[in-house]
Amino acid sequence: MLDRLFSPKSIAVIGASKTVGKVGHLTVSNLVQSGFKGPIIPVNSAGGELFGLKVYPKLADYSDPVDLVVIAVPAEMVPAAAREAVQKKAGAIVVVASGFKETGPQGKAIEDELIEICRKGAVRLLGPNCLGVINTAIHLNASFSKRLPQAGQLAIFSQSGALCTAMMDIADERELGVSKAVSIGNKADITEVDILSALAHDDDTKVIVGYLEDISDGDKFVKAAEEASSRKPVVILKAGTTSAGSKAASNHTGVLAGKDTAYGAAFKRAGICRADSFEALFDYASALALQPTPKGDRVLIVTNSGGSGTMAADAVEKAGMSVTPLSEHLAAQLRERLPAAAFIDNPIDISADAEPRHYAAAIDIAVADDAIDAILVVLAPQYMTEPAATVRAIVGHLDDTTPVLASFLGGSDIMPSRKELAAAGLPFYDSPERAVGALKAMHEYGVWKNRPARHVVRFPVNRRRVERTIARRQRTNRLRLGEVKSKDILKAYGFHILEGKLTSSPEEAVECARFIGFPVALKIISPSIVHKSDLGGVRLNLGSAQEVADAFDLMMLRINKHAPDAIIGGIYVEKMAEKGLEVIIGMTRDPQFGPMLMFGLGGIFVEVMKDVTFHLAPITENEAVQMLQSTRSYELLQGKRGLKEVDIHAIAVALQRISQLTTDFPQILDLEINPLIVGEVGNEPVVVDASMTFAPLLDER
Repeated sequence: MLDRLFSPKSIAVIGASKTVGKVGHLTVSNLVQSGFKGPIIPVNSAGGELFGLKVYPKLADYSDPVDLVVIAVPAEMVPAAAREAVQKKAGAIVVVASGFKETGPQGKAIEDELIEICRKGAVRLLGPNCLGVINTAIHLNASFSKRLPQAGQLAIFSQSGALCTAMMDIADERELGVSKAVSIGNKADITEVDILSALAHDDDTKVIVGYLEDISDGDKFVKAAEEASSRKPVVILKAGTTSAGSKAASNHTGVLAGKDTAYGAAFKRAGICRADSFEALFDYASALALQPTPKGDRVLIVTNSGGSGTMAADAVEKAGMSVTPLSEHLAAQLRERLPAAAFIDNPIDISADAEPRHYAAAIDIAVADDAIDAILVVLAPQYMTEPAATVRAIVGHLDDTTPVLASFLGGSDIMPSRKELAAAGLPFYDSPERAVGALKAMHEYGVWKNRPARHVVRFPVNRRRVERTIARRQRTNRLRLGEVKSKDILKAYGFHILEGKLTSSPEEAVECARFIGFPVALKIISPSIVHKSDLGGVRLNLGSAQEVADAFDLMMLRINKHAPDAIIGGIYVEKMAEKGLEVIIGMTRDPQFGPMLMFGLGGIFVEVMKDVTFHLAPITENEAVQMLQSTRSYELLQGKRGLKEVDIHAIAVALQRISQLTTDFPQILDLEINPLIVGEVGNEPVVVDASMTFAPLLDER
């Protein structure tokens, strides 16, 4: 834990300065002004006095123990200052100076020296290149932030010092008190993993809000974030996800999986509420800090305007939640207590001339109804409306079971103060869309928290067979597997592979076709050809020996013409699969988070609509089904739009088998089954085509 960082009993500042504007001066000033109760020890070779405190020429001159040392000297002087802190047996060091690895090789060398000093001295290091640390509960401002935020239950951490300051400013604007704020800077020692672990167990913190540019250790991050999310909401804005530096494999899975996809999958696994903007970061945090988590996705909209109610209803449905129909009982209760002009439906339009008591009545009735999971109040300016009194009536009827969020479309001058609204526990937004965005984040967090216990199924497989194939391929540096060998591996892990054989002549192809039975498919096998169909390398539904022989000759002719330099391994003759729905499943291995599973419907759904979903392995059956449900094309799997229902459980099992295979063998860098043909319930899916890539042997050393 980081007790001596967040709750030190004494603090020294090496580099304390009498010069106004210097970081060492501002840091000591902040410690004094914030009202920190323990000893504050300014250290500067010039000695003297600063803010009524004795300045010590060296840290060793101070006789008592020191818990936390803030180092505010230029980068080249930091290692010597760190040695002083280690000799004093400090528990933690904060280095606010810049000029380390972010500046180049020379700065990195200084940072490496600093890390080694702290490691040998068993001292935790925050930074370098950071703002510092704040703990409002003990009036601690060990930073060069110009003010101490108001106390509260929102913990802030940020990789950027400037944005850490901005986050505290926005929290103040929204009247969200802060428990702790910490800037992690270069993360030379203390990382987001340590901060999440500490804040997870912090009784003063109700919601954790973070800004990250990169993640130090993907596996540790997911575990720490999952533990934190199980205790309290974690809302993170992850920047720097749009660079094109990630490797794109030649298959769909690799092309569609980039950096941002990997972070999205990791955040989903860990239960993190992911914000896509600075605005959303605090929209979500406000709602999660002030209101209970909804039990489901059924939203009731209460408004004083038909137009604003329609906007809100659109936003709710677009967010994937439900504008729930009113029950007869609920509608009857509302008619008894609302004006005669009110429109009793969902949205409920109370009417322009409604009094504050009518809004309070609607809230009272709705929160008592088990069919309502959340309430969205949308107020538009009306001539007869008393907005301030209306809002006060609403907040007087909130409870701790059903979340209520509000969108005020009028000017702020006619509303109660932000402080009053926050104190009453009502999150407020200037548009229905923003309110619904926060409500969706709350709902998704609630679903994650109530998820069933994770149970990863282990299927009986022929692991030894796969080990031999991978070892041979790595030894000979033949790392890309085509259809035949990929199917051998998939068969060892329980996938249904149709009977087939690789042939080298028309006669052999005909003999094979007769043996396995017509109709058959013919496919060219070549490591040089990725998309076989584009070059005439696939023929389907061949029903006679003559068709097979002709197709063999024509295929070889076309390939020799269009790809004369291609290495041809032969033509694969395979039993034709029965008709069904074509889906794509695959895996790409992210360098941070490991194997990411992918699912999508075949055809235009992947090629054009990019309707795919990703999840980190290992995966449970429930998570596999959720993957399918998260796609826009899920209703096609259910048999809607004129299609037959397919075996959804069988697709989930296929994803679990891929999960087991790629977890068992980290040598597999990417894998794709395209397509997997899925039939009606009870029919086993068939692997039609597949490919995979292994890591070179060097990567495993």
